[in-house]
Amino acid sequence: MAHFAHHSEENYLKTLYKLANKHVKKVNNIALAKELELNPATVLEMIRKLSAKKLVKVLPDKTLQLSEAGKKKALLIIRKHRLWEVFLTEKLKYNWNEVHVLAEQLEHIESEDMVNRLEEFLGYPSFDPHGDPIPDKNGNIKTKSSIPLSSALKGKNYTVINLADTSDTFLDYLGKMNIKPSTKLKLVEHNDYDNSSTILVSKSVVQLSEKAAKNILVQPT
Repeated sequence: MAHFAHHSEENYLKTLYKLANKHVKKVNNIALAKELELNPATVLEMIRKLSAKKLVKVLPDKTLQLSEAGKKKALLIIRKHRLWEVFLTEKLKYNWNEVHVLAEQLEHIESEDMVNRLEEFLGYPSFDPHGDPIPDKNGNIKTKSSIPLSSALKGKNYTVINLADTSDTFLDYLGKMNIKPSTKLKLVEHNDYDNSSTILVSKSVVQLSEKAAKNILVQPT
């Protein structure tokens, strides 16, 4: 049971870090419970444990904030997860929409030496298959400025940087349209009727829903 409790703690820390970096208006027990798809009472109990370990701070307005120790631990978990995703896609030839669940299992391996060797073996990648930055062993993380495709300008060219949604279903959806990080595209039109977007990818015209366009993060080229 201690083994699974350890995994659970790591999942909470990783999720809190991601919520903070999504600029969620208020990261509290309710927001965390929604993200983890758990009962708020369950979340409250875990937050008490993490607070007692000085990994999470509960502010007077009930906002949750990672301590420096909590942030360091969260970044290590994210580092392991993203390195394993690179390994699974590049070395074991999994599709990018097949690796998340496997990396979720592998990220809990505790040996930092093994993770450092994995990074060296992979050639020190800076980004995972979905375009997300990989923290280095000191917790430093590279970022690229980007905007949602839904906010892009008509007639302009863009490069896909990363994705706000990395669910298997969304990745499978994008894969069928040959859209992934580093893909070049042109925004042809924003459609007023349903806020969908028309883009040009590899000489093919593709129609994207508003939801899809919001989850594709791009940079002007």
